[in-house]
Amino acid sequence: MILSKTNRLILRNWEERDRDLFHRINSDDTVMEFFPFRRDRAQSDAMMDRMRAEIDRDGFGWTAAEIAATGECIGFVGLHAAEIVPVVPAGSFEIGWRLAPEFWGKGYVTEGAAKLLDFAFDSLGLNEIVSFAVANNDRSTAVMKRLGMKREAYFDHPGVPDTHPALKRHQLYRLAREDWKARQALSE
Repeated sequence: MILSKTNRLILRNWEERDRDLFHRINSDDTVMEFFPFRRDRAQSDAMMDRMRAEIDRDGFGWTAAEIAATGECIGFVGLHAAEIVPVVPAGSFEIGWRLAPEFWGKGYVTEGAAKLLDFAFDSLGLNEIVSFAVANNDRSTAVMKRLGMKREAYFDHPGVPDTHPALKRHQLYRLAREDWKARQALSE
């Protein structure tokens, strides 16, 4: 099921052919540098099944990102109900991403995320979107800034074990619908 398209990407539900890539990005030390865990194949498969079911149910979620010209899945860019963290109100939605390293630095995340922000604000009628990352995850926070998100707070992520103190501190970014719309109007 195709959810959205950009100039270079198809954002779609997960397919059986994506399992190897999905496991690779969830077990790769470079991709998972800012996570306190790696997933084995069974854990990755179970997570992909949950994500696929969520997209089937809700019409959105952590969607597979595919290069339109080649049909190659490169990771995911998606919208999801925000995790329960101290600085995010219940009912909030987050935008996030994870790509295989060979696709980093090509603008895919920013392109896909911008399309999903349009969907979040126009189709879903959301008032704001949040995103968060480990405090020194400069690659992810650079994307947040390119999208027009503003850093609002630092917090210690309750889901990160105390055994990983370097990963506990996170930055929270927010983007309000009216700010996104103003940015879009300026770019037209």
